[in-house]
Amino acid sequence: MALSQETPPSRRERRLVAPDTLTPPSRAILDLDTLNSSLDTLTQLDSAKMMPSSDIKSDILYFAEDSIITDFRENKVYLYNKAWFEYGQMRLDADLIIIDWEKSELYATGIPDSTGKLSGNPFFKDGGSTYEIRKEMKYNFKTQKAIIKDVVTEQQDGILRGETIKKTEDGSIYLDHGYYSTCKLTTPHWHISSSKIKSIQGKQVVSGPFNLYFNGIPTPLGLPFGIIPDTPEEKASGIIFPKYGKEQQRGLFLRDFGYYFAINDYIHTRITGDIYSKGGWGAKTQTIYNKRYRFSGGFNVDFQKFTSPETAETPIDYNTFRVQWNHRPVSRGTSSFSASVNAGSTSYFNNVVNLTNFVNNTTADLNSNISYSKTFSGTPFSMAANFRHSQSVQTGEVRLDLPTISVNMNRQNPFRNVKFEPLKTLNMAWNFNLQNSVTNRPSQTLDVNNPEAGSREPIPFNLDNLGLLLRNANNGARNQIPLSSNFTLFNYFTGTASINYNELWYLQRLNFYYNPSEQRVDQIVENGFNRVSFFTSSFAMNTNFYGFYNFKGNGKLQTIRHHIAPTFSFNYNPNFSDPSFGYYQQVQIDETGRTRLYSRHQGFIFGGAPLGESRALAFSMRNVIEAKIKNTNDSTSEDATKKIPILESFNLNTAYNFAADSFQLSPFSLSARTSFFERKLSVNLTSTIDPYAVIQSGEGTSATFTRINDFAWRNGQGIGAIRNASLNINASLNPREGQTPGEVRDEITQDFIQRGGVMNEFAEQEINRIVNDPSQYIDWNIPWNLTIGYNLSYSKQVTNRTNITQTVNLNGDLSISEKWKINFNTGLDLQAKQITQTMIGIARDLHCWQMNVNWMPFGRFTSYNIDIRVKSTILQDLKVSRRRSFFDN
Repeated sequence: MALSQETPPSRRERRLVAPDTLTPPSRAILDLDTLNSSLDTLTQLDSAKMMPSSDIKSDILYFAEDSIITDFRENKVYLYNKAWFEYGQMRLDADLIIIDWEKSELYATGIPDSTGKLSGNPFFKDGGSTYEIRKEMKYNFKTQKAIIKDVVTEQQDGILRGETIKKTEDGSIYLDHGYYSTCKLTTPHWHISSSKIKSIQGKQVVSGPFNLYFNGIPTPLGLPFGIIPDTPEEKASGIIFPKYGKEQQRGLFLRDFGYYFAINDYIHTRITGDIYSKGGWGAKTQTIYNKRYRFSGGFNVDFQKFTSPETAETPIDYNTFRVQWNHRPVSRGTSSFSASVNAGSTSYFNNVVNLTNFVNNTTADLNSNISYSKTFSGTPFSMAANFRHSQSVQTGEVRLDLPTISVNMNRQNPFRNVKFEPLKTLNMAWNFNLQNSVTNRPSQTLDVNNPEAGSREPIPFNLDNLGLLLRNANNGARNQIPLSSNFTLFNYFTGTASINYNELWYLQRLNFYYNPSEQRVDQIVENGFNRVSFFTSSFAMNTNFYGFYNFKGNGKLQTIRHHIAPTFSFNYNPNFSDPSFGYYQQVQIDETGRTRLYSRHQGFIFGGAPLGESRALAFSMRNVIEAKIKNTNDSTSEDATKKIPILESFNLNTAYNFAADSFQLSPFSLSARTSFFERKLSVNLTSTIDPYAVIQSGEGTSATFTRINDFAWRNGQGIGAIRNASLNINASLNPREGQTPGEVRDEITQDFIQRGGVMNEFAEQEINRIVNDPSQYIDWNIPWNLTIGYNLSYSKQVTNRTNITQTVNLNGDLSISEKWKINFNTGLDLQAKQITQTMIGIARDLHCWQMNVNWMPFGRFTSYNIDIRVKSTILQDLKVSRRRSFFDN
């Protein structure tokens, strides 16, 4: 029997306004003639009248597939077989549900079958939390409190299970004899077991003394208490557990132990420390910040100190550091500030080993740039200020551009309303650049014709030498005014005429003189403002030719197209090296009276005027050959044909200087590029050909070679000598088309969004970390992947000395089973007959864990790394790692 407030849409669904109390109908004996009675039992049983309203505001819906029985004496409703009950955001499913209106309680359990096994066990959902119940539960739908026997519930990325659970109104739960795991299998691969666990919704999971279990087997690993965050990743603060391992130089270590501070929604900071058994320690801080619609960035500092024991054969003592800062603005308004800083001690990469990215240990340069730009609204002017830093790790040379200021005027067309095209398209601009550079490599002041004279070693870049470094600063300003015009010639040609005026401002210049006592050329610095003015001019003409060849018949190849783009240009600039301009000096260089031209601004920040006159005719030609073939997979749609490259580019460049007294023809530069098999195989070729002949004098070791002002083909030496050449061949092979890092990033991002993730600064950094470290993201669906590269470099000097380098690079991976994958990266130097830096890795998919083993068997960075990590994002620091490095500083 069931009662309803209104006619239901189906036979078994009921909609009620639940009462607090229910008075059963009167048991008085009625007149046997019910037809004549004035009492209408249908009206008397109307639910709207017999069930007074209560403090329950939401509709209550319930359903049972077998039967719904109402006990008016006990004020209870019994739902049998595939029943469910809904109230607000709460839903309960079970084979037996008992609704107690008197107490506002639900009781749910399964129904035993003939063997005594329960079936149809309760499944409870309250808001975003779900509970899979193995026995029974009681729930008060007014107070939202519950007592549950043998339940499994999901919290964030983890699974909680307990013999008895008490759920409170705020969603917190208390577990008696429970466990926590991120493995979602019925029998998890691992779990944390504790007699008492409390889960505070949206904050954390707290446990008493616990043990770590693997495949149901207890281990001695455990702690007196445990705290696991149950908050969104971007809001979680907590302890960062250390890595442990061994380095050859610094010994055993505990590394990256510290705390993560989620200060607020805008700033997060990670502070960690390192300690080494042989006397070293380190401190690190990493901060990221993000202001929506304004800016974002990060700031990292790493300081390392090490003093080797007194018993060490080669004592080492160093303090080294590295600073990184990046700041990215969101485009808005007319000004912006950005920064990219990467600086540190020269010895940092020689002492601090990065096992996961050994390329950092061979980085040759550190570069930084802090910039501010401003656009002046309503004007064509803009300005920018930059602070730049560059540092060579290998040589110790440091350069600071402090500051670099530029003011620019956008191109203006003063005659755009004129009909005459060359004048209509005439445009001009103005660029001003002021620069001050400080470097610790001293400039040469004496014996300028002997570059090896004097010390050229870098000066230590520290506060003690700051005065000397500032006095040797190199500074100046440059003005540039480019004028150009584009127009059509003879209907098929495009002409471009341009003049570039340059004016340099300096506060010094050099005076050279011959020192007869030392028999050398010396220089002195003359202070005072001086300027260098010069210009260059050019006229270029280019066009395009297209050739087609159509094939007849029904063959797959339909058309071949050849595109030729030739360019002719003439460049002219006067001889500003004439001493009458004052930019060069003709100076005696030896006691025989020979003279030589010296630029009075050589080594200055913008240089000086160009040397010699130029009247050069330049020629370049670009070729592209493509084919159109039938698409055998689709011959009816718009994609019935497709283009394939035969020769993606073939370029030829040279020039002839009519003003030069010798060697007027410039070397020929050739380059070609193409690809095959849907770009799985790419080929690149470059070459430089010297058209002039070389004659040999003498034989054997005393032979000398001289380049003469005569063409090679006139001396039986062909079209010339190949001075430089390079060949690069790369092939990528796998059953599926390979992915670039950008494609991998897009795939991970889309998968993250489809799973309900929200893109923010933290998600972007995590995705970039995965892309940069392929071991974090392995495509187990590709059975094998192989990338092969061959590089050939050839050079031949006029002295007939040749240099050839050949290398083969090989990297890829192979799935030896569904869960095992081997990856490798190696190479071979064919000239030296040596194997290059090699890495062999093994990856194992452990369902809720992932194991990576990386081994560098030889070379400078010989080491191995074993890492087992939980896949859950909130337990990335729960890992078993063993690292050892044989790197010797």
